[in-house]
Amino acid sequence: MIDIDELEDKFSIEGEVGFAELEEDLVFLTVSNKYADVDICLYGAHITSFRPHDSMEILYMSPESNFEVGKAIRGGIPVCFPWFGPHKTNPEMPQHGFARLMYWEVLKTATLPSGETMAVLQLCSSEETKAYWPYDFCAQLSVVVGSTLSVTLKVTNTSSVPLEYSCALHSYFGLSSIDNLLIHGLQDTNYYNQLTGENGLQEEEILQIQEPTTRHYLDTETPVVIEDSIFKRKIRVAKVGSKVTTVWNPWEETCATISDLPDEAYETFVCVETVNAFNDVIALAPQQSHETSAKIGRVEYESF
Repeated sequence: MIDIDELEDKFSIEGEVGFAELEEDLVFLTVSNKYADVDICLYGAHITSFRPHDSMEILYMSPESNFEVGKAIRGGIPVCFPWFGPHKTNPEMPQHGFARLMYWEVLKTATLPSGETMAVLQLCSSEETKAYWPYDFCAQLSVVVGSTLSVTLKVTNTSSVPLEYSCALHSYFGLSSIDNLLIHGLQDTNYYNQLTGENGLQEEEILQIQEPTTRHYLDTETPVVIEDSIFKRKIRVAKVGSKVTTVWNPWEETCATISDLPDEAYETFVCVETVNAFNDVIALAPQQSHETSAKIGRVEYESF
């Protein structure tokens, strides 16, 4: 049982950081500063909202998402760890790992000199995690809330043997309509098409989504810009420590089979994910760490 009063005593910052049960019985860390408002569910260290002041919501959250222990939250920024997608050998293991199905502890909150707010959450190995994965580790999610949202997953191997993991910051972005979406930054990039099992090269300058899409772009560290002409906004997703960018939209038929998404949800979101997987699996020697970071912010629409 999480003690909200104890969290408030240790980590609240008056007028800036607080704690509340926002959905069902799940506890959230809330940030409100001069730049933006952000909600982070402690279950899964899951960012569910990023609302820069003078702007609409950046992220997409499914109105039919589960907010209960034992089920993943649909939308926002799920943390996929220590594997991305299905488990390699056991299909009964949870999709995208166990990190999004466990409570993370709050490690730190702080106001930075810039007026931005930092919050750090942590999930370390335990008997519960070792039921899924035999290694000792410590994962920290650092979130910095300013005019941009910076999210960093740092994983440290605290065991005495080497380990490998894959991960993702599985960001969902809200759209006016999938028909208005233009994605910049992936031209001349090789990708693996998960739906066909084939490799491809994007020759076009701009990606438009007009069918079911699960593309894993390989060997790229280039920022991606998500343009929406009706919302008159461009969202820039920059990253560090990741060489795979995944673009996903389930389209109509698959969306109708996903129980925690409305049938028409595919029309109003796209996932642009910061990933370590495929040819970018992370190998850590004992006591070694790796950081995977995404920085999400708006680009002035007229100046792009």
